[in-house]
Amino acid sequence: MPVHLFSPDGLMQPVPYHHVAVATGSRQVHVAGQISRDAAGTPLAPGDLAGQTAQALRSTGTALRSAGATFDDVVRLTFYVTGWSPDKIGAFMTGVESVAEELGLPSPMPPASLIGVEMLFESDVLVEVEATAVLD
Repeated sequence: MPVHLFSPDGLMQPVPYHHVAVATGSRQVHVAGQISRDAAGTPLAPGDLAGQTAQALRSTGTALRSAGATFDDVVRLTFYVTGWSPDKIGAFMTGVESVAEELGLPSPMPPASLIGVEMLFESDVLVEVEATAVLD
């Protein structure tokens, strides 16, 4: 496998992600920000951060599979969440955990950032997920 995930001593623990990913493959897969929409663009899970997080991760998984990758190949996840405040972590993690087994999302996750933003491209979008993967 071209991706080795780990968290060295001296970095904050526990966290739901690894701090470091070392990738040795030669093909990179960059997945554009995925949101909670179906293939026709219909909003899914309106007003529900957990539901939108789950659906955005499902869409990310679909994009990865289309390139021959899985979440095991992911070296970086970036989550953008609108109106972020620490009290939203429960709903966010519920969304992640609800699809982790279905998608084969490693636990802990690959290195990840959660970035609070004022707004995404449409007012009903609560979360967007980007992924970077490396393949042999």
